[in-house]
Amino acid sequence: METIKVGLLGLGTVGTGVAKMIFDNQEELNKKTGYAIEIIKVAVKNINKKRDIELPQAVFTDNPQEVVENPDVQIVVEVMGGLEDTKDLIIKALQNGKHVVTANKDLLAVSGQELFEVADEQKKDLMYEAAVAGAIPIVRAVKESLAADEITEVMGILNGTTNYILSKMSQEGADFADVLAEAQELGYAEADPTSDVEGYDAARKTAILASIAFSSRVTFDDVSVSGITKISARDISYAKDLGYSIKLLGVAKREDNGQIEVRVHPTFIPNDHPLAAVNGVYNAVFVKGKALGDAMFYGRGAGELPTASAVMGDVVEVIRNIRSGSNGRIGCTCYNEKNIKDVNDVVSKSYIRLLAKDEPGVLAGITRILGEHHVSVESIIQRGGQSSGCDECEQGEAEVVLVTHAVRHQDLKAATDEINSLAKVIQVYNIVRVEEGGN
Repeated sequence: METIKVGLLGLGTVGTGVAKMIFDNQEELNKKTGYAIEIIKVAVKNINKKRDIELPQAVFTDNPQEVVENPDVQIVVEVMGGLEDTKDLIIKALQNGKHVVTANKDLLAVSGQELFEVADEQKKDLMYEAAVAGAIPIVRAVKESLAADEITEVMGILNGTTNYILSKMSQEGADFADVLAEAQELGYAEADPTSDVEGYDAARKTAILASIAFSSRVTFDDVSVSGITKISARDISYAKDLGYSIKLLGVAKREDNGQIEVRVHPTFIPNDHPLAAVNGVYNAVFVKGKALGDAMFYGRGAGELPTASAVMGDVVEVIRNIRSGSNGRIGCTCYNEKNIKDVNDVVSKSYIRLLAKDEPGVLAGITRILGEHHVSVESIIQRGGQSSGCDECEQGEAEVVLVTHAVRHQDLKAATDEINSLAKVIQVYNIVRVEEGGN
């Protein structure tokens, strides 16, 4: 049996999972691909570090160039992360005639087009299923299985850390800071959780999904982003009262005029929507297509073996392409140049929570300002004093929650800025988008 020789850039959590899958599933992989698979070079920072995988010491190098320049390596698996240096390594690998499988969402969300152009020139495969939602096969589904359909919307829970935090807050009534600390202790959140809790990780994945769903280049900088750090136990409680769950969603929509809106933010989502039931560290992607209708893809979005499963799925695909002589058959599909909609022009319902003086005329003043800025109110809840459950209220203060009808973001911002400046308004605590619709 012929052997396909693989080089790894990185042997951290995901890289170790890839190596384990190659060793543990060798017989099955042989049958599925017609080839044996051998890891012949691995680039790591410390070649002497003790690792949870048995590889000959000779395969290790602390110079990644030895992987991308090795004439025997046919497939480079990049799982070390990074931007510019990693981009240069992937480009060199492609130019040296190697196929590349990567899990690097950060790089693809910024420089994906450049990498795909090189892959197309060299007629080599550049695969990236693991870059978006771990084990969930969403990239291949949208790029291949749904290629004949017109996708109108992709909306997903794309970060397990934030979903775990929001799920625990909802289940236990706990505050954000307490649940974040617990997530860090359990290893679900990094010591520096900024990328997760501020929404940047989900934004990179949303950019990639929007690019393939709408066949138009969308980068990380195109995505409007806000995280979950302002979500409190009070917001969770009000969401329940109103029939919603709060999720950090990546949303990409194509309008009839061809414009694309791409955003990541906490969202009130109706409890009858399939995404509302996705809890813990799980991810899910909800897709709408003109022929497809609605479909949801669900599974683990991170972890050693779930992510390694997606990487190895790509490796198997590359080997099958080698066997059939069809490498490079699907390159960059970003052939459209659609405009990105200004976030100020995005229209949605919104939830507003504020603290104000509990005096006659205050609520009337708030609703007057909203009306002047074309903001129509769907419902109002007012709770005065701690006896009503408002822990933040002092004597003579009231917590006011409003849910608006669909409104342009710019109009809502202008209205809430003016409301926040009122002498009788103590603070506008939070504004959260409300997603309509369910099954």
